[in-house]
Amino acid sequence: MFVGITNTPRDYAWGPAGEISALLGTEPTGKPEAELWLGAHPGSPSVIVDPTQTDGATDLNEWIQQDAARILGDGHSRLPFLLKVLAAGAPLSLQAHPNPEQAVEGFARENAEGIPLTAGQRNYKDASAKPELIVAVSDTFEALCGFRSMADTRASIERLAELDAATAKPRPALFDEWLAFARDDTDMRAMFEWLISAGDPVPELVQLVSALADDAGEEFALVRTLAGLYPGDAGVLIALMLNHVTLGKGEALFLAAGNIHAYLRGLGIELMASSDNVLRGGLTPKHVDVPELLSVLDFSASPVPYLPARVLGPTAQVFQPPVRDFQLLVLTGDQTVDLIGAAIAVCVDGDFTLDGEENATVLKRGEATFITEHERRVRFRGEGTLYVATIQ
Repeated sequence: MFVGITNTPRDYAWGPAGEISALLGTEPTGKPEAELWLGAHPGSPSVIVDPTQTDGATDLNEWIQQDAARILGDGHSRLPFLLKVLAAGAPLSLQAHPNPEQAVEGFARENAEGIPLTAGQRNYKDASAKPELIVAVSDTFEALCGFRSMADTRASIERLAELDAATAKPRPALFDEWLAFARDDTDMRAMFEWLISAGDPVPELVQLVSALADDAGEEFALVRTLAGLYPGDAGVLIALMLNHVTLGKGEALFLAAGNIHAYLRGLGIELMASSDNVLRGGLTPKHVDVPELLSVLDFSASPVPYLPARVLGPTAQVFQPPVRDFQLLVLTGDQTVDLIGAAIAVCVDGDFTLDGEENATVLKRGEATFITEHERRVRFRGEGTLYVATIQ
């Protein structure tokens, strides 16, 4: 069964005006367009285009709850993934997500404490982990992701010290403490915890670093940008500890549990486990729970977590992260795909005919469909760009 679905982009402040609607060829909302959710997460479940197909259910979450086994297949009580069209016009907050055990424990704990799901200080909105992948749709997609080596971080701080020495101006004591952390070869966790917990002196240090960055050319361009958007925020300095990557169109990242990251600018297709659990770490006016953040972060230095695509043929490739909850197929022409469960397809260019084992449908640019597990083998015919999210 193919069930047409749609949604309205979420209007988070960091979303640019009109980029998602421009990609999909739909009417602009007139508001920031940050994320278009395609899935059954109760935070913003997809709207059913024709409720006569779904026994009157008006959204995907409501329909699945009526009979999950029939819709998703035996052994599935919920749709395990959430597909998003994401547009970042300004940096998102530094953030990380819990692993499965942390999510279950944190959700139960905050429920027991009586913290409302809508409360600003709530960290765990559900009991699920939130690994995710992002594929660049725009020509470039910029992000911070994971800790780089202490040697690289130290080199950046030493360079700032050289720039500061050339000014012959007094500098805040906190800068000398920061430099000492770097020179003592402190572990990543200690430096991070010190920066995010230093409190009142941090804005002065951010101001100094921002002023030094003004004279440092492209080397510290990101610092200048972040300091302008989030003056005094410790995340400006934490960014110097992280890998800064620019994806080309069609390239992808996989962000595992505990990976600290922030999308900075660009348009992408994001696929994740169906969760809204976020632990923030800066570049935001929102709640930052430092102890909880420290408990979920992976402080190991790591290379940029690129996720290469596996080529299925001249018109198809698949991004398969090391989790069972989801995989993302990208189709540009005819391809037959054997699905092992429910799926969601969204067309961003051209049009495609989808022939399943029981039914068929046509997707034009900007349209999306939920595919029940009954269709199994689906023949996709057409030309353009179609993203298909399903389980592995």
